Amino acid sequence: MEGNEWLFCPVCNSKTRIQIRKDTELKNFPLFCPKCKKETLINVEQQRILVVK
Repeated sequence: MEGNEWLFCPVCNSKTRIQIRKDTELKNFPLFCPKCKKETLINVEQQRILVVK
């Protein structure tokens, strides 16, 4: 599939198990990182990740 990208953890910058397409929009998504074992709330628009504090 073209246009898919892996989401990277905003804490440790490693690859997570989630892929997004160009038209994917997420709001208040709990992204879990299997490497650092942390969960972060994120928003995704046009393949840009914004961390929710």
